[in-house]
Amino acid sequence: MASEAVSPAIDIRDLRKVYEGRAAVDGLSLTVPRGCFFGFLGPNGAGKSTTIRMLTGLIPADSGSIELLGFRMPDQDMEIKKRIGLVPDESLLFDRLTGLEFLEFVGRMYSLERPQARQRAQELLELFELGDERKKLIAGYSKGMRKRVAMAASLIHRPELFLMDEPFEGVDAVGARLMKDILLDQVRHGATIFLTSHVLEVVERLCDHVAIINKGKIVRQRSMAEMRSGTETLEEVFVREVGADRAFERLEWL
Repeated sequence: MASEAVSPAIDIRDLRKVYEGRAAVDGLSLTVPRGCFFGFLGPNGAGKSTTIRMLTGLIPADSGSIELLGFRMPDQDMEIKKRIGLVPDESLLFDRLTGLEFLEFVGRMYSLERPQARQRAQELLELFELGDERKKLIAGYSKGMRKRVAMAASLIHRPELFLMDEPFEGVDAVGARLMKDILLDQVRHGATIFLTSHVLEVVERLCDHVAIINKGKIVRQRSMAEMRSGTETLEEVFVREVGADRAFERLEWL
């Protein structure tokens, strides 16, 4: 195992995952330094969510290696899971629990004592402006509220690394601003955030490093400053790199 003090937050080598003869992730190698806000971009079906699922141990890799925070997946997956926070693409919450009950449950799953888990759950609900909804069943939450609760749950054990798959999807402008400020504060305190998002303006404002994946392969990886060198926007770089900059064909009737 690499020294935890100097190892990257994420170190992936030759990662591969095949579904029905098609490589969803095809020889992916990627290094994410600690303490950065890392954007992982790609078109639909490029392999972003598959990569995150392998990083969290939800699905096994067919080949290649994964190290998170100096620990190897899957051999040391329990050590990894203690240190990461996850916001999945689909908020997998318990609809029959209240927001407070759910956060307290997550805290207990991370071995927090019950009083500490309850206190942190209450504080997180207030932080995410859901204090008035603490006794409401999650089944009655809007999509944006569910995303806020999912992010709150990812914070309760103070992880070192966050894996976030479209965390702002369905969140209104006020909620998204709040969530961005909380994440930036985590990075300032030394955490690492690995983020996928289709909203490139958000990535451009938040991230200091970016990788673009297309058809399961990394096609470009740079610091944000290098990615935007010259007059191009991140959107223009992204569209060019994934080969989507051709003019669309007009329909005669449209």
